[in-house]
Amino acid sequence: MTKWVYSFGDGAAEGRADMRNLLGGKGANLAEMSNIGLPVPPGFTITTEVCTYYYANGESYPESLKSEVEAGLAKVEATVGATFGDASNPLLVSVRSGARVSMPGMMDTVLNLGLNDETTAGLARHSGDERFAYDSYRRFIQMYSDVVLGVEHHLFEEALEVVKEDKGAILDTELDAPDLQRLITDYKKIVEDELGRPFPEDPKEQLWGAIGAVFGSWQTARAVTYRRLHDIPEAWGTAVNVQAMVFGNMGDDCATGVAFTRDPSTGENIFYGEYLVNAQGEDVVAGIRTPQHLTIAGREKQGSDLPAMEETMPDVFRQLDEVRANLEAHYRDMQDIEFTVQKQKLWMLQTRAGKRTSQAAIKIACDMVEEGLIDEETAVMRVEPQSLDQILHPRLDPKAERKVIAKGLPASPGAAAGVVVFTADEAEKLAQEGHQVMLVRVETSPEDIHGMHAAQGILTTRGGMTSHAAVVARGMGRPCVAGAGEIRVDYKGGAFSIAGVTVKAGDWITIDGSTGEVIEGRVPTVDPELSGDFARVMGWADAARRLKVRANAETPEDVSTAAKFGAEGIGLCRTEHMFFEADRIVAMREMILASDEAGRRHALGRILPMQRADFVEIFKLMRGKPVTIRLLDPPLHEFLPREPAEFEEVARATGVPVERVEARAAALHETNPMLGHRGCRLLNSYPEICEMQARAIFEAATAVGEETGAPPLCEVMIPLVGIKKELDLLKAVVDKVAKAVEAETGTAPNYVVGTMIELPRAALTANHIAETAEFFSFGTNDLTQTTYGLSRDDASAFLTNYEKRGIVEQDPFQTLDQAGVGELIEIAVERGRGTRPDIKLGICGEHGGDPSSVGFCERVGLDYVSCSPFRVPIARLAAAQAAIRARKHAAEKATA
Repeated sequence: MTKWVYSFGDGAAEGRADMRNLLGGKGANLAEMSNIGLPVPPGFTITTEVCTYYYANGESYPESLKSEVEAGLAKVEATVGATFGDASNPLLVSVRSGARVSMPGMMDTVLNLGLNDETTAGLARHSGDERFAYDSYRRFIQMYSDVVLGVEHHLFEEALEVVKEDKGAILDTELDAPDLQRLITDYKKIVEDELGRPFPEDPKEQLWGAIGAVFGSWQTARAVTYRRLHDIPEAWGTAVNVQAMVFGNMGDDCATGVAFTRDPSTGENIFYGEYLVNAQGEDVVAGIRTPQHLTIAGREKQGSDLPAMEETMPDVFRQLDEVRANLEAHYRDMQDIEFTVQKQKLWMLQTRAGKRTSQAAIKIACDMVEEGLIDEETAVMRVEPQSLDQILHPRLDPKAERKVIAKGLPASPGAAAGVVVFTADEAEKLAQEGHQVMLVRVETSPEDIHGMHAAQGILTTRGGMTSHAAVVARGMGRPCVAGAGEIRVDYKGGAFSIAGVTVKAGDWITIDGSTGEVIEGRVPTVDPELSGDFARVMGWADAARRLKVRANAETPEDVSTAAKFGAEGIGLCRTEHMFFEADRIVAMREMILASDEAGRRHALGRILPMQRADFVEIFKLMRGKPVTIRLLDPPLHEFLPREPAEFEEVARATGVPVERVEARAAALHETNPMLGHRGCRLLNSYPEICEMQARAIFEAATAVGEETGAPPLCEVMIPLVGIKKELDLLKAVVDKVAKAVEAETGTAPNYVVGTMIELPRAALTANHIAETAEFFSFGTNDLTQTTYGLSRDDASAFLTNYEKRGIVEQDPFQTLDQAGVGELIEIAVERGRGTRPDIKLGICGEHGGDPSSVGFCERVGLDYVSCSPFRVPIARLAAAQAAIRARKHAAEKATA
């Protein structure tokens, strides 16, 4: 029979750390901490397989689950010496989610479960603390009503504020037992008014309601969005962890906190975290109260007057510091931990690999290699390729003037500027329209996830370094300044103010997530430094990888950037981009408007020296590395205007009647130009274009070769080939031009001719095309379009909905569809190599910079990937990780 429930605690567990897929990350780590002897409150984990069963069977449970849960609960009761639902000595539990990967703030949690009027009175008697008992009860009603019953959270907050106002209290901790009893009565009335039924008193009903809510939270909008943004499959599901409560809110000798075993922003090897006295865990991350630092050094660094745990609870702090060392030695990675102190006793509630910035990940990896905890390949695997985006983009120019108007906590490093918006929906809307936005909130919540992703950066006025905004921003690579408490946000008025300065929605601000500064206006930036630890990790990655990494670039600036980021060549130089500059577009239009071949050749003669000069610059910058040059690809109508006023301007510039411009534009109009007269079809119609471009390439290569002594390798790529004859004809043109240049200069160009595989027919007939083509470059943007029958320019209107509904797991234009498009690539690889074993194979669509897609390229044996310049380091690291995984898999297979 399938086992649905696994127990843990009391120094032993039925699970282990390597059972993450079954127990979820939280459950696996609770089990592991129990097994290594750390103080973990006892509990049990309901597996992720129950979540899968739940959704596959009409939101019902396996038949044996109830009895297994009851058995797990009985074990907890025996360990703790308390009974669930007992009025004299009640056991209370927490119910938390636990997916196999961390999803901070996305899933639901219920604390203090098991309380009702009778058990609360029993808890008060047993603990000897009436205030603690009623504080726990009011927290439970509020959390359970929000998470399980669906009663709006703000209704309870408003009721709490009324009681605090009447009392003249500022903090929740100033309310006494009678105040809390009044609040409980108010909370129950809110539930009955909203739902038309009383708050549930039966602890078992409460437990199953909470379990159902955790499974239900797997499909909430915020969780679905988070999974989509982080490529987490829906099929993974979540586990549920039911655990005996320990209490950080029993008085001033109690506390709760969140910590990292190293600084998650910088990677520095220091204990880093916050705690709250007389509080429960949700208080720390919610930002409702100002947390205190764990260490004296941390307190001094942030200029806080609040005492550190190192000062207030020195014995507990020493225990926690020992746990920190034990966890790092055991997991050999930086850990994110949650803990509670109950009456000076430390309890560990969670450990997991801590989310960290890219800078921190690199430093931690390098330091752990130095410390002998991990080897170089493990260090390479520890850095998330996508996270490199955080350090590959510019930072604030230190010489630029800046008007700092506020300062908060440096919650997530990097700098960003944007126009101020106050809601997640507005952030998403303006970002989709092409604006850079800065999301400003009092505090963020999981419901803001879409706006946080859309924003350039996040600014909050409440919350600490472990608040929702901080943790999520670091995971996303967004700069974040949190807890800028002097700022006053007026949502209704659409503005925020600080010390006489008012910033309205739509005004520009800049934030520096490394210093916590909030700056008025827009501050210029400078390029990142890519030396030190970054260079070490990338050196290890380069030693580990097999795939070469090139860049898609055609301007000197992009080529230079690509070279700086370690590109080993140009995988796609789009020559049409060279024709749009002001002095060139006129000649291009003359060519299009010419009435015969002689007229076209005359115009192309004007373009030739311009294009040749471009290629000279590129070849020089690449210093002998291969350069793949795609001949003219788009349809000719893209070079002509669309508006009548522009027709007259073109007529004047080219010296032809406006009627001819209008007639030519009408003649070139196509219903579906992406599937029309473009690429090799256009070049076969006008081979003189192919001649001109080939001459520009070879003359530039010859000139650079004479200057440097090493002729560049030119890879001439014919686009959109679907029929071998299309390629044969154009290769003959290229070869003819190469012979002519050799005759004129005495130097034979160093070149090969190949094609871009971007049509299903090309993939399927690759064995024939390879008879002519010396290389294939998979143009996965168009191959995805033509395989799916989708326009990448228009499909976003419904693809987001497709992802939400689970029709597709990811946007196929961002992450390669391995089952469909990938299958065509595999066919082309096999058939192409069957004809020409030494054929060079690469990929040059945007997928070349996507880590998952790079892993596919490694698996099918491509020679290189090509991507945008700023993604070159990402591709280098992803290629290394793919190679390490492939070697590990081969070794495991060999020993199996």
